[in-house]
Amino acid sequence: MAGGRRAARHDRARYQRDRGNHPARLCRVGAAPVNHSARDFARDGAIVILGGGTAGWIAACLIAQRWPQGRVTLVESPEIGIVGVGEGSTPQLKYFFDRLGIAEAEWMPACDATYKLGIGFEGWSDRQGFERYFHPFPTALDSHTAGSFFYNTRARRTGRDVAAHPDQFLLPARLAAAGCAPQSDESFPFEVSYGYHFDAYKVGAFLGRHAVAKLGVTHLQHRVEGIERRADGGIAALLCDGGERIAGDVFIDSSGFRSLLFEGTLGVPFVSYGDTLFNDSAVVMPTSRDAAEPLASQTRATALSAGWVWDIPLTSRTGNGYVYSSAYLGSDQAEAELRAHLAIGNEGTARHLSMRVGRVAESWSHNALAVGLAQGFLEPLEATALHIVIATVEAFLDAVDQDGFTEKARAPFNARIAARYDGVRDYIVAHYRLNQHHADPHGYWAAARAVEPSDTLKRVMSAWFTGADLAATIDQLDIARYYNAISWHCLLAGYGTFPEDARLVPPGPDIDRIDMAGIDDFLRRCALNFRPHTDHLPR
Repeated sequence: MAGGRRAARHDRARYQRDRGNHPARLCRVGAAPVNHSARDFARDGAIVILGGGTAGWIAACLIAQRWPQGRVTLVESPEIGIVGVGEGSTPQLKYFFDRLGIAEAEWMPACDATYKLGIGFEGWSDRQGFERYFHPFPTALDSHTAGSFFYNTRARRTGRDVAAHPDQFLLPARLAAAGCAPQSDESFPFEVSYGYHFDAYKVGAFLGRHAVAKLGVTHLQHRVEGIERRADGGIAALLCDGGERIAGDVFIDSSGFRSLLFEGTLGVPFVSYGDTLFNDSAVVMPTSRDAAEPLASQTRATALSAGWVWDIPLTSRTGNGYVYSSAYLGSDQAEAELRAHLAIGNEGTARHLSMRVGRVAESWSHNALAVGLAQGFLEPLEATALHIVIATVEAFLDAVDQDGFTEKARAPFNARIAARYDGVRDYIVAHYRLNQHHADPHGYWAAARAVEPSDTLKRVMSAWFTGADLAATIDQLDIARYYNAISWHCLLAGYGTFPEDARLVPPGPDIDRIDMAGIDDFLRRCALNFRPHTDHLPR
């Protein structure tokens, strides 16, 4: 690698820039829109949220806090439960609770919540030395080691025998391996980003209580039997059991996979991702947790024959679920495989779920906004569901505050949210497209390696395999807002997608020798400032 030292400085500098379903039974048309100004149409009007759950109550809290002059009503049916496929989050959920002024000591014990430093991937590669890797959240200390990580991965993918496993360079991997919490000692003033694991049912209930008691949200329990349309095609009212008519100016569709307002009423098309993400089923089984055992501070995603299993540690139990493709595995086989993986025999009852992967073409249509499963679904591999809900609602509020309830606001908003979904999809597809799981050369994992990636993902892969500057490519593609260069380097390096070991040569004088012993000592000494997970959990 000619000019290796210059490339090292370039990669380290680059890091600094990088941080950073069923239709309604009745549709009545005729009511005219309420006469508000473009901006006040939303902010001062009646906002009606169809559907509770975590997504619906997140939307209620954010809207009621930002637009206190509005009248927010959440309508949900007591007969419809919460899907609750995933129970993990990104650091965006911490931002959400901080924004609401809700302390961890208030909500975490009520929701069996634990801390999450990232995701440990196991069995996605059978390459020696790369059988597992950790995908961390960004950390303030990354600036000290990420540049060296970028440099060594580039050296190794161009044929040099140098250390390039992500766990050797990033502090959260070390903390997660030791079962530490993300909070450091007071004398160590460096932030480690983190998410949470939690009971989705309890989080939804907690937010519902907060929204009603602290933010003035009205909570109604009704079964929706029809949708009344406006003359311009928008939504005028929900028509409920008992003859109840709930009118509104703005409607939030949080009705789950039914997508009552968006697909069922407004006819917004669904954009399927099934051609590249073909997991369409899950079987879920919680298991008890031994309180005497150390509490993990990471989600685990373990590859099985036709998909992967999540392991999510809560204070009360462990959440387990097998996400798989029904084209390769029947539901009974999937349950048997999950039970064998958990070593629980015939104990407990399994819950089987069907999933439709993709998104609606527009998240804002007429006078309605879609959130949660009514908006779209990406399998919970990267725990992005609530992240997207928060990002969608915040972007909607920002757009209306800036440009009013207008097409000028709506069109760029829809383009931005669609790009976010597509960006997350590409990162999840990369897990499958680049897997190194070769145990079955003609089965599920081989088919996953054969999927046709998007043009964006093709450019990322091309940069990696040709030895180009991957961080520069990510900058050019403008995709770091979804997953930054550290995340892409972790995925690609974590699988061991490098030349075969026999083809590697010792680094020559044109390559900087990264002081791996120095990095190891730096991370070891940093880790001394963190304590076991249970020591920091709010009680």
